[in-house]
Amino acid sequence: MALPPVQPLTPTERRVTLAGLMIVFLLSALDQTIVSTAMPRIATELHGLSLYAWVTTAYLLSSTVMVPIYGKLSDLYGRKPVLLTGVVIFTLGSALCGLSGQFGVDPASNGGMIQLIVFRGLQGLGGGALMISAFSIIADIFPPRERGRFAGLFGAVFGLASIFGPLLGGFFTQIGTARLGPLAVEGWRLIFYINLPLSVLALFMIIVKMPALTRRSPGRVDWLGAALILVTFIPFLLALSWGGRDYGWGSPRIVGLLALSAVGLAGFIAVEARASHPILPLGLFRNPTFTRANFALLIVSVAFMGTVSFLPLYMQLGLGASPSASGLSMLPLMLGLIVASTISGQVVTRTGVFKPILLTGVCMLLVGVFLLLQTRTGTPLWDVSWRVFVMGIGLGPTQSLFNLAIQNSVEPHEIGVVTASSQFFRQIGSTMGVAIFGTLLTSGLATARVPGGRGLTLAELEGLAAVRTASSGHGGAAHAATDPTVQLVLSSAMHGLFAAGLVIVGLALALTLTIPAARLKGRGPQVLEAEG
Repeated sequence: MALPPVQPLTPTERRVTLAGLMIVFLLSALDQTIVSTAMPRIATELHGLSLYAWVTTAYLLSSTVMVPIYGKLSDLYGRKPVLLTGVVIFTLGSALCGLSGQFGVDPASNGGMIQLIVFRGLQGLGGGALMISAFSIIADIFPPRERGRFAGLFGAVFGLASIFGPLLGGFFTQIGTARLGPLAVEGWRLIFYINLPLSVLALFMIIVKMPALTRRSPGRVDWLGAALILVTFIPFLLALSWGGRDYGWGSPRIVGLLALSAVGLAGFIAVEARASHPILPLGLFRNPTFTRANFALLIVSVAFMGTVSFLPLYMQLGLGASPSASGLSMLPLMLGLIVASTISGQVVTRTGVFKPILLTGVCMLLVGVFLLLQTRTGTPLWDVSWRVFVMGIGLGPTQSLFNLAIQNSVEPHEIGVVTASSQFFRQIGSTMGVAIFGTLLTSGLATARVPGGRGLTLAELEGLAAVRTASSGHGGAAHAATDPTVQLVLSSAMHGLFAAGLVIVGLALALTLTIPAARLKGRGPQVLEAEG
């Protein structure tokens, strides 16, 4: 059955669509970075320190498992309805997150924190549609060779959100209670309310300004396959989040979750192999570019998130930096990402080739992790900053070119599914990275000894960092954080992480080398444009 042609777009319509997508992308990227800075204060005010990690886990779970489902739905019913639905759900979730603790609970209980966790899960259900829809629409209205330029631009937007998100989160947290006319609003609630004007603007752009984008593929929703995705990956992500931190890897709870995930995966493969319109066509894995690029992206995400997630902890408690100084020291990472992402996109657009630039990026990431391995206790922050800048340069091309390579290797009617798979592999890799490297760090801390004859735990260090962030400037917390023995123990454990990151990036480089080299397609029949 032939696919319906894409609605012709004028240059003005393409520019308007691109502007709307950038707002949506900014909305998604900003939400992923703005909350972390404020979490110590939020957990304290909502009396939910014991549930601290669940605020992130709830969003991660709901957004990740919905990505492949949204990808298939957008192929079947069009990008615009899926994007619109995602923004509406995300907006509702953001508003409710800002109201957490104000729905008839005892202020001294952790009921407010439970509300926030539930609302973050709702927010994630919408958030899962934002990035996948943005990248799929870009793939619909621009041929692969032109996408490089815009993919680099979106990578730069993500980098800017990563810079300003933590700064805004810290600012809103520190202002205490803000006055909005007769209303008094705690500053941390503005972290969620800031999404509302951006969401309204995004909705206006989508409903009023964005063309219909009526491309659809024939078929129906594979609901059994969608359900089995949830059965497979919710237990898997929970096991990764809890394992080695809340429960031992060999505990019945973790083993049971992994067993349930394995059963779900077996069922998913069996169902998808027979489905007439599968959520994720298994035949795509016979495409070497699809398979190798996705797994390389997963491995890069493991190394990146595993290394970067614990860098602020290392700077604060291993190198003796203040919370604000450690945050500023991470800015070069994002600056490198922005510069490299923008330049790599322009180069790909001009040359039509992606593999040499992608390989260069992974090599630079390898160099950056190696440079971090050379740091020692007492290394000044400026010396760490230029090393993470090198990492950022390496990360820039990987943010978009793996996805571009995958899109270039499939038919237009598969764009939504393969774009979703790329985002899905990235998010699974990020979750695996935090879990794996957290386990390695826990093991490294346990084998080291501090005065008193016992090893440190990761929870103790994270608790110390949280207290220090929430009440920076108090001498007791600062003194404990800069204890020379604690610095030595954490620095030793972090070097184990950096060494593991080096090996994992090496694997990603080896896999990237096997991705078939290809020229990006130029303007094809899938893109019709009314010039003039």
